[in-house]
Amino acid sequence: MHKYSSVRVGVGGVTGYTGVELMKRLARHPQADVRLAMASSKSEARRIPALARIWDHPVEPFDVERMVEETDAVFLALPDAMAADVAPTLAARGTRVFDLSGAFRLRDSELRQKWYPHAPADTPAAPTYGLTEHYRAALKDATLVACAGCYPTAAILPLRPLVRAGLVQPGVVVDAKSGISGAGKTPTERTHFSECHGSVAAYGVFAHRHAAEIEQEVGTAVTFVPHLVPLDRGILATIYARLEPDVGASDVERVLGAAYADSPFVRLTGSDLPEIKHVVHTNFCDIGWRVDRPGGQLVMVAVIDNLVKGAAGQAIQNFNVAFGFDEALGLN
Repeated sequence: MHKYSSVRVGVGGVTGYTGVELMKRLARHPQADVRLAMASSKSEARRIPALARIWDHPVEPFDVERMVEETDAVFLALPDAMAADVAPTLAARGTRVFDLSGAFRLRDSELRQKWYPHAPADTPAAPTYGLTEHYRAALKDATLVACAGCYPTAAILPLRPLVRAGLVQPGVVVDAKSGISGAGKTPTERTHFSECHGSVAAYGVFAHRHAAEIEQEVGTAVTFVPHLVPLDRGILATIYARLEPDVGASDVERVLGAAYADSPFVRLTGSDLPEIKHVVHTNFCDIGWRVDRPGGQLVMVAVIDNLVKGAAGQAIQNFNVAFGFDEALGLN
């Protein structure tokens, strides 16, 4: 595997929450040489107050040609339709792409067209799903990385090892709650302060595109119910499943421990159930669980920061593996 001393990097969509998170972390990454910071539109160049003394150049309109000519790797924090358009072009011309949109996450073409109708049916390079803990080997040669979604990250990391080991029965429920920043920076009636403050609301029941992504990666049917809570950031997923006969808490601990023994950003807390405040502004996913009795009910709680492990941090973690760097570089 080729070893890189420094990688020329560009970021698209710097004006959004995830774009700012990317810039803050890439600025202190010793092997990332940030060359370009671009918006998700063709509007005039502007400066971002949150990036003062981090990136003091203007944030420019998005320009594919400059990204190709001046960078080795590009992070795309763009709207789905725009990412679907530019990511294949960049990848086809030799730029390694880390796409934070959902445009390329679903492998089934019918599901992809249903949930991401702007996504192309075929791409020059088959996208690699970007959940680092389960795709390290594939990431090393990946040209186009479809970074995992925020809700899916909080559901897949605790569930996938248990389903694959045959520990849980069908009928899994994922009840997840996200801070407002998960809806993006563009304001809507739902994300207005007066609508969110002092309230919690379920939304997208049987109609949220992340359900397909969770089922794809977990390998079983999942009832997924997301909720909006009045926090700036963070996701807490409470997962309910019935264990197979004679499976107990020690089996859950054994399987998860083996799955994440070499994963620096997954922390297993056992019966001490984690909280959002334990992971905000970090790239950690904390997972705790309790079992009422062997073969009985399993309740798991997983927490992440939706803007870091659910977006920018995970993209950089994927970047580190893809370029042969220490997985935690720039993230601790």
